[in-house]
Amino acid sequence: MVSEWVYSTNALVPDGGSLPHGINRFAAIVAYDGQQYCGFQRQKHSPTVQQELEGALSYVANKPTILAAAGRTDSGVHSTHQVIHFDTPACRSSSNWLHGVNSRLPQAISLAWAGSVGAGFHARFSAVSRTYRYVIARAENRPAILANAVTWIKHPLDTQAMASACQYLFGERDFSAFRGANCQSNSPFRQVTQARIYESGDLIVFEISANAFVLHMVRNIVGALLEIGFRRRPPNWIEELLLDKDRRKSAATAPARGLYLVAVDYPDGHGLPNLRRGPFFVNELQATPID
Repeated sequence: MVSEWVYSTNALVPDGGSLPHGINRFAAIVAYDGQQYCGFQRQKHSPTVQQELEGALSYVANKPTILAAAGRTDSGVHSTHQVIHFDTPACRSSSNWLHGVNSRLPQAISLAWAGSVGAGFHARFSAVSRTYRYVIARAENRPAILANAVTWIKHPLDTQAMASACQYLFGERDFSAFRGANCQSNSPFRQVTQARIYESGDLIVFEISANAFVLHMVRNIVGALLEIGFRRRPPNWIEELLLDKDRRKSAATAPARGLYLVAVDYPDGHGLPNLRRGPFFVNELQATPID
């Protein structure tokens, strides 16, 4: 029974229910550079973040450990705040998990926090919203430092027009125009609660929060916003695309290297810390919102 449960981590515990005797549930916040990985989710023939994490967790637990995650980031996409949970019979302190797992992980992946959570917590199904940031370096010459951490744009961008376009993303909408062809979601509808453009030094940052995202949704939106920033399209083009629901009429998908999962929000009571969103080179204190 215990062995079967450990391998069924994705199962929800019913309200008021409990884990099997001897099983503990832990959660962790994970940061990673996705450049060298084929996405988060485990794959048979390609390196992924999940494989690395499960290997390190299994070593510390001294037992095979399977995890569940808040979201499945694509190949090349980064995170400063991916949330995972796992069930295990191993008794380890938060410090043991944090330092032990980090000692077994490659440099591109790191736990930022680890701790015990209740049986009712689920990294994916308990989440009420996710937040992504897309970071653009606007510069005359190609940056050498952080070249794989930002998307370089040489030409000027009309950030005011891009910010105006964001208003059309709010609310519960059909995002078929920004949905990847291989998306497996049953519905194209998502509810966006925040979408804004701001500047942080020489960087332009697009930040968006929603209850969930369809495949490539953020990168496809950024592709359209860049067309508006280049003044090839007006801000209300976003509204036209949403109404047409045709991915073929939209812009090219923006590169993965500029995208970060920076927050996952849960109802009060689960005990996860509220960490700085990141990435570390985006200075929120000096950020200038574009209205």
